[in-house]
Amino acid sequence: MKIALVGFGKMGRELEDVIVQSGVHQIISISYKNRNDKIDIDGLKESDVVIDFTSPEIIFSTIKTVIGLGKPMVVGTTGWYDKMPQVERIVKKNKGSLIYGQNFSIGANIFFSIISFASALIGKYEDYDVFGIETHHSGKKDSPSGTARKLAEIIIKNYPKKTTLQVEKLDRQIRAEELHFASIRGGRNFGMHEIVFDSPADEIRLSHQAWGRKGFALGAINAAEFIKGKKGFYNFNEIFANQNRKGGDK
Repeated sequence: MKIALVGFGKMGRELEDVIVQSGVHQIISISYKNRNDKIDIDGLKESDVVIDFTSPEIIFSTIKTVIGLGKPMVVGTTGWYDKMPQVERIVKKNKGSLIYGQNFSIGANIFFSIISFASALIGKYEDYDVFGIETHHSGKKDSPSGTARKLAEIIIKNYPKKTTLQVEKLDRQIRAEELHFASIRGGRNFGMHEIVFDSPADEIRLSHQAWGRKGFALGAINAAEFIKGKKGFYNFNEIFANQNRKGGDK
């Protein structure tokens, strides 16, 4: 598979390492290898799949370009989800293909399933409250992370008492229906997400800690293999869950 990378920051370089080491796929283009570079249109045209890890500021423009060229796209960039309806319309109008993910890590997606089950189970018991904490390195550009927002979405869907997400600093007592998810930025942490279920009797803590970026890169390549030859607008989390329900078949 011929892959065009858009973005060559830490994730772009990790993807390059994983792809080169595997020997299965080939990188034929790298856009924005340097900060002032432009997108490589000719390289995109020659690719089978485009993988993007850039920034929320340029991702919408990149999506329009890639989908306009008729190329399948994997979007690992987060922080653009307020434009989700517009992006979906662009993909459908052009009969294109795009798969996005708040987190492409296999472990993180297993964690999503665990939190879904735990929220539905523990949410039946009135004495338990729930909240979330996430920590990322100082270079992280969005807060809360896409992973945190996905976890909050899962909890709110399955936990009857929680109906709204609160991510801001609170100078008041939190309301019972609010799910508080706190974000910490600093240091070098690749990503830690913790969900806490607390009651007067005890506490249950469930967490996922990423040790590096390799898991994200492997998941993005898995997404590229999935989207090649398909049409439509997909969420990697949903594809992952469906594959598991079918016993791992792609």
